[in-house]
Amino acid sequence: MKHNLLIFTSLFIYSTAFAQTSPIKISETDFSIGKALRIKSSVLNETRYLNIYLPLNYSKDSAKTYPVIYLLDGSRDEDFIHVSGIVQFGSFSWINMIPESIVVGIGNVDRKRDFTSPSQNKLDQEEFPTSGKSENFINFLEKELQPFMKVHFRTTNIKTIIGQSLGGLLATEILFKKPELFDNYIIVSPSLWWNDEMLLKEKLIPYDSKKSIYIAGGKEGEVMERIAKELYQKLNEQNKDNTALFYEFMEDKTHGDALHIAVYHAFEKIFKPQKEALTPEAE
Repeated sequence: MKHNLLIFTSLFIYSTAFAQTSPIKISETDFSIGKALRIKSSVLNETRYLNIYLPLNYSKDSAKTYPVIYLLDGSRDEDFIHVSGIVQFGSFSWINMIPESIVVGIGNVDRKRDFTSPSQNKLDQEEFPTSGKSENFINFLEKELQPFMKVHFRTTNIKTIIGQSLGGLLATEILFKKPELFDNYIIVSPSLWWNDEMLLKEKLIPYDSKKSIYIAGGKEGEVMERIAKELYQKLNEQNKDNTALFYEFMEDKTHGDALHIAVYHAFEKIFKPQKEALTPEAE
């Protein structure tokens, strides 16, 4: 009995002391890094979800316009938050790695459908029964999403696309078939094995505008490592003066964790020359 009384007294004294030192919560609000939108797509005949990251000073300077980064797999539980964090960090004035930019994360409905072209491979068809509609999705990007961003947000004409895995496959298809849709291509661990690697056999449509293309992959097995390098070699054979081409093999990363570091490195490589061009005194 005395033992129980002692425990009760000790707990009472502890809780009283804690209550006296614990801060009192004054207020509580939700924390947001951007906007969540729903749009009705006529091309896809469905509702699509967008997550939008806006630069810190977006609302303060009504005259300033911003480049746009289009992020595939851009749902809040996918890559939107951590990629937006890299953009925010990289655009801090004391970092100055990337210009302040808008990020539009495109939430998925059916990525196997949207990110793949029709495949003649029977196994592809069996494992991805809804696949083969990338042309529709590319039309959505070109005819609906890019015009939507231009109308509703203050954007420049500089556009970047980021895609990983099947998203990297789609970004590569856009580069090959409609290269003018984007200025910068960040392609990570592209699933170019799709349809017996047929995309690697296609010819690129010529383009005249300047492009920056960054390709990366991790320790992902013989096939994935080979096809990423073959993509780089194919593009390198073009040897275009208006194209900055980068390739990186990250031997300490895998298919699951390569994207974050790859995007950071891509920003360094793609935007550093642009930053130096704008800074006459840079060495």
